[in-house]
Amino acid sequence: MANIQSEEFSYSAGGVEMSGYIAWDSEVEGERPGVLVVHEWWGNNPYSRSRARMLAELGYVGMALDMYGNGQNAANPDEAGELMNGLLSDLATVRNRFNAALDTLKAHRMVDAENCAAIGYCMGGGIALHMARYGADLKAVGSFHGALPLGVAAEGEGGEVTARIGVYHGEDDVLIPEEAVAAFKDEMEKTGADCLFITLPTALHGFSNTLATANGEKYGLPLRYDERADAASWNHLQLLLQSAFT
Repeated sequence: MANIQSEEFSYSAGGVEMSGYIAWDSEVEGERPGVLVVHEWWGNNPYSRSRARMLAELGYVGMALDMYGNGQNAANPDEAGELMNGLLSDLATVRNRFNAALDTLKAHRMVDAENCAAIGYCMGGGIALHMARYGADLKAVGSFHGALPLGVAAEGEGGEVTARIGVYHGEDDVLIPEEAVAAFKDEMEKTGADCLFITLPTALHGFSNTLATANGEKYGLPLRYDERADAASWNHLQLLLQSAFT
């Protein structure tokens, strides 16, 4: 029977204090793969931390990282947009902050540093894809209703894609234009990446987050939680991780 332990901790990225959360099953003996969770535009909040715990229940070490610094969280879409746009205006900083978190995860006493992966949601899904495209040392990447344009490298940039990628995309997600989907698929084909693009029928943006419907109604955004899409994408991710860590 699982005995999930967790702790909040601080780590540093480029001189900025970051607020992380890590979870593991104390009943599992020895080192095991580590999986980063990259948060939505809201920040490293209880949702991303819940996914870290779910990864721990699968026998991994799950770490919810902080992309904004100092544990910043947004209270509304205006604040979230400001934080997100400020972060994404400097993709070198995005990569540095992600890599600082990955190094922290790899150094953890229970993590098999040779077997690490990353998953992300919305903005975080795009960041996970971005890191895969730029050659991060990851065995697998899972993107849930992710910002697909971040997975397309700038001209003359990018690296060898070594991660096995699973993209879980809502068929009715109007926040990611069809042109962006096509450009991402072209990028994956161009690089020869092992990318599984899973389109989930009738699903909207935010389909994995139980708060998406309420947030969509409150703020007038095309968001909706979809229990079936959530379950299907999470089940597929488990197969993806299992295959990547074998």
